[in-house]
Amino acid sequence: MFPLDVILTYTLACLLLVISPGPDNLLAIARGLSQGRLAAIVSGLSSGAGILFHVLAATFGLTLLIQTSEIAFYAVKLVGAAYLIWLGVKVLRTRQLFSLHDAPAQPLLRIFSLGFLSAALNPKPGIFVLAFVPQFVNPELGSVTTQMLGYGVWFALLTAAGFALMGIFSSHLSVWLQQKPRFVLGLNVGAGATFIASGLAVALMKQKQPAGV
Repeated sequence: MFPLDVILTYTLACLLLVISPGPDNLLAIARGLSQGRLAAIVSGLSSGAGILFHVLAATFGLTLLIQTSEIAFYAVKLVGAAYLIWLGVKVLRTRQLFSLHDAPAQPLLRIFSLGFLSAALNPKPGIFVLAFVPQFVNPELGSVTTQMLGYGVWFALLTAAGFALMGIFSSHLSVWLQQKPRFVLGLNVGAGATFIASGLAVALMKQKQPAGV
């Protein structure tokens, strides 16, 4: 049901997506810098859980509903865009997403919920999963649902592991970054701008009809 050559190709494609800069891996890196390895791991897991949410939604029809229902599409789009823009404005105002100074540690549950909402409320990953994962599904090899879940869960696990490793690696740079306050300031400004740009991109998304509709 899951041929080795297809899995290897799929894994490579997923890894390329994981390392692409975006708001979710920025969160994991920020957690690693400001709160250490455990916070980075939790942030990575939360992003993986957000991807898993989209995988389940795509597999069982919610993403298809978003594609075909204008009301559902715009409702999800506006909520996701507003959340990302709010995160960006907050980062630009506080400049504390990337922080090397002693600060009260955020509860792990809050870190998890922030990362999960960032991924789950953004409709772009859901539509992407619906377009990406089925390319590797072969109905002749068995249940399409099982294959969608299998490939989707693997993508979620790679996302969680990749983001967590980025955060863990960043935690080792904290000593060096303490000597580069302007660079840290630039990271915060860049992260805030990335969140806002991502939110605006979501807000400007147009509804795409699936093939055959």
